[in-house]
Amino acid sequence: MKYGYLFYTILGYLTGSMLFGRIVPLVLKGVDVEKDSTDGNPGTFNAFACGGAFCGVLVLLLDLFKGAFPVWLCGERLGMDAWGFAFVMAAPVLGHAYSFFQKGHGGKAIAVTFGVLIGLLPVWKPLAFLIFWYLLFVAVVPMRSNTRKSIYAFLAFTLTCLGFIRQKSILAGCLLISVIVIHKHCLKAKAAYRESGEWRLE
Repeated sequence: MKYGYLFYTILGYLTGSMLFGRIVPLVLKGVDVEKDSTDGNPGTFNAFACGGAFCGVLVLLLDLFKGAFPVWLCGERLGMDAWGFAFVMAAPVLGHAYSFFQKGHGGKAIAVTFGVLIGLLPVWKPLAFLIFWYLLFVAVVPMRSNTRKSIYAFLAFTLTCLGFIRQKSILAGCLLISVIVIHKHCLKAKAAYRESGEWRLE
């Protein structure tokens, strides 16, 4: 059974590595978001901005699916209780952030994270926590920096999971996801510092 979790971890990493935020606008509109967007991030927001509404919605759905599918499939076939399931949860996020097909380059992994948490349903608390914190920091707390919003949302998500998630494998998966996403956003801030000489979270 442990090899089963390894299989779904590899599957999740490879599906996560498919950067639809770059592929879809390039195929449908001939637009390379890594070159034509302000931050070069191959994600849902830039798919909307560079490719239009149809591209953006399609990318969002594909990113959600690539996160949800391997997690849901593994949960159905092997269950969610083993420690190996934590790595299955983290794998699509890791693949999106550090894509195998893009030599380690990737996106910020927000949409795919929501997809992973959708794949946990009917285990609903992790998804509800992340939705709550994202809505709070995006819609309520006045903050201009998108990077800062994401970092704060995932820090709050981590603390909430530590307090309320009792299933250890799912808790471990949520913590791994938070580490990946926060690390990716900090790298973005570090890159901005190299360019401007000013440390800022934009």
